[in-house]
Amino acid sequence: MVGMAAPYQTPPLTQAVRHGRTLQGAAPRRLRASRTAADWENAGFGVYVHWPFCLAKCPYCDFNSHVSRTVDQDAWRAALVAEVERHRDLISPRRADTVFFGGGTPSLMPPETVAAVIEAVDRVWGLADDAEITLEANPTSVEAAKFRAYAAAGVNRVSMGVQALNDADLKALGRMHSAAEARATFDIARQSFERVSFDLIYARVGQSTAAWERELADALALAVDHLSLYQLTIEQGTRFAELHAAGKLVVPGDDLAVEMYEVTQAMTAAAGVRAYEVSNHARPGAESRHNLIYWRYGDYAGIGPGAHGRLTQPDGTRVATEAARAPQAWLDAVAAGTGTAQSEVIPGAAQAEEYAMMGLRLAEGIDLARLRRLDPAAVSDARIADLVASGHLERSGDRLRATARGRLLLNRVLAEMLVSP
Repeated sequence: MVGMAAPYQTPPLTQAVRHGRTLQGAAPRRLRASRTAADWENAGFGVYVHWPFCLAKCPYCDFNSHVSRTVDQDAWRAALVAEVERHRDLISPRRADTVFFGGGTPSLMPPETVAAVIEAVDRVWGLADDAEITLEANPTSVEAAKFRAYAAAGVNRVSMGVQALNDADLKALGRMHSAAEARATFDIARQSFERVSFDLIYARVGQSTAAWERELADALALAVDHLSLYQLTIEQGTRFAELHAAGKLVVPGDDLAVEMYEVTQAMTAAAGVRAYEVSNHARPGAESRHNLIYWRYGDYAGIGPGAHGRLTQPDGTRVATEAARAPQAWLDAVAAGTGTAQSEVIPGAAQAEEYAMMGLRLAEGIDLARLRRLDPAAVSDARIADLVASGHLERSGDRLRATARGRLLLNRVLAEMLVSP
């Protein structure tokens, strides 16, 4: 089943596909003809910056977020900049195509911190002329007042955590804003940023398909150009998981969730905001370029507590990195010289698996020739043919895509497609 994804922090190497969160309008990057290009250049290079603090912990959220009454802003600004600079020597020279401030609640960051990190990225790697710089924001009036300052700092895209457009469900989700505040903040964001996205969660407790249709219609009426529409899933370690285990919280069953998913695909397609990824919808040209780096399996530096990275080193070796997770532990580690807690070489077979896991979430699918360059034994034509015959995959030359049916069962499709060592 598709579910609520963590698009900005891809899973550790050892973790299977957890969630079910072409691209029309954006073609894959072309490789340079003058030399043998590294695999990451098929998708580009981005920088993910994790701000771990929130005003409150949402009961459904298993992201690395923490509530803290006091934050030493100077210390955090210096540490984030130091980690960007430390990454300079880990990888070959390149330009950063995207920067993404995720969390947590990055709109709690002082604009001067955002500016300092963007300046550091530009100083260390150089920003592409058309670099996409995104900041996640919660829709409250206090944070909306910062939008102009964020834009002045260099942010050119905002992703708003709306989650619901009615007050009763916002309260049940532990959100601190009202539906009216969400709409007002969206309008204000449009005044400062050309590109504004927002998230909604569906298949919520007690939600009917008809109620979701009305809510999604309201969202589409806002003329948004990008929507992330996630099915609520119960994540271990959350308050919702405790309530669910005690029988005090019941989410819609699979049949109803599939019905809502199919309604979502139909309504967004009719509105011209098609699904370019399992849970992400955009008008042509408005796709999240940063997230496309993940799904197309490019390189990205993970800066901040718990952030994951995929980095190709100068010798061609690709490594998976993970930063220290606890905020104070991360600060202490940076002060000692590195915020990276784990670094693991990714063998070719694992790279092929990750590429398939991420790329088949996209409507454009994956390139089988690229997959086999990563691992010649990753897939067999016979297995692919079986999945094509069963209606789960479609193939056109070396381009392999999941069908609508296949995306509903993506974990199973991947398990059957990939050849185990």
